[in-house]
Amino acid sequence: MSDSHKLLLEGNMKWVENTKKFNPDFFTKLSKSQKPEFLWIGCSDSRVPATEITNTLPGSIFVQRNIANMVVHTDSNLLSVVNYAVKVLKVKHIIVCGHYGCGGVLAAMSNQNFGFLDNWLLHIKDSYRYHQEELDAIKNEEERGERYVELNILEQVRNLAKVSFIQEEWENGDFPIIHGWVYSLKDGLIKDLGYTLNSADQLDSVYQYASNK
Repeated sequence: MSDSHKLLLEGNMKWVENTKKFNPDFFTKLSKSQKPEFLWIGCSDSRVPATEITNTLPGSIFVQRNIANMVVHTDSNLLSVVNYAVKVLKVKHIIVCGHYGCGGVLAAMSNQNFGFLDNWLLHIKDSYRYHQEELDAIKNEEERGERYVELNILEQVRNLAKVSFIQEEWENGDFPIIHGWVYSLKDGLIKDLGYTLNSADQLDSVYQYASNK
């Protein structure tokens, strides 16, 4: 039986020791409350941890992750996280961050059967269908995959903006602002796709809810 899991426990002890060495009150303060300014919706890929790649401390980012950073409107787990983030924590920014070389996106781009996983991949395939003309015109498969990653992120930004309680928050101000980012595993850099939403007016009218005021 492998004992490799014990390395995680040992690593935790070292992290606590080192953290206390440089900031003795860190855990005392951290345990009292959390006031993150950001909600991060990212991919479950183990190579894309939100706080590490942004050089931020625990408590800075509220996180939800799934395969290919999807915003599915029937996903009660994701919706509960987002609701808590905007209604209770009052985050200012929501970041949808995907990454180039995403296995989920590449799987959705293929016609291969992945069994149970196909049910999730269908949502990703919808992003391809919306942009099929542009993607099919890209003959290089790697380049097509990278563009597919970007377009999928933009679709999930839009999906977030369609959520009714997000729009309720916008009635009262400019927050949260939703951003689309993509991370490169090759150089560690995050690219801002330059697409942000903070108003229902930026959506097609069919997705805009009537004001409660």
